[in-house]
Amino acid sequence: MKDRGTEKESQPGIDSRTDGENSSAGAHDGATMFAALEDKIAKLEAERDDLKSTMVRRQADFENFKKRLERERHEEGQRGVARLAEHLLPVIDAFERALAAHEDPAYENYRRGFELIYKQLSEALTKQGVQRIEATGKPFDPNYHQAIERVETDEHADGAVIEVLQPGYVFHGRVLRPATVRVAVAPEERSKHGAH
Repeated sequence: MKDRGTEKESQPGIDSRTDGENSSAGAHDGATMFAALEDKIAKLEAERDDLKSTMVRRQADFENFKKRLERERHEEGQRGVARLAEHLLPVIDAFERALAAHEDPAYENYRRGFELIYKQLSEALTKQGVQRIEATGKPFDPNYHQAIERVETDEHADGAVIEVLQPGYVFHGRVLRPATVRVAVAPEERSKHGAH
């Protein structure tokens, strides 16, 4: 007769490992599974962080795009106002000439009407940022003035604007039209005396 313990060991399909070995193998499988889960969690967290940083970049790109679009719209609006102002400046000039030409009392009612229209037109342009260049008495500046004549005189400082023939205008710092001016220049004698 065979020993039952021996029979048990020789039967196929029966695990011959002891309980200690079985629990050690189960712990090993659990540790492997735990390591695999940790690895998967780390990968998911990395993907999440990558998506989060991509989303932050896209949001920043979108904000920059919006700001650029608003700036371009603003600039285009200013260019439109500048073009309109350039077309209206000759109208202002015509009003000024008309107002200067008719001092006759018979034109007084017409004059008042012209003055009112001129004032409204000037105020409308000023509200949009169009400003007249103040030139009379100022030193000549080629950025804002266009000299058509140099006048020898002792009454004004050398290089000073003594007369504005056509006013100039700026729009938000950009010259729409330079002022057409006459500029004082020291007489020859004074220049020669100053040189000695």
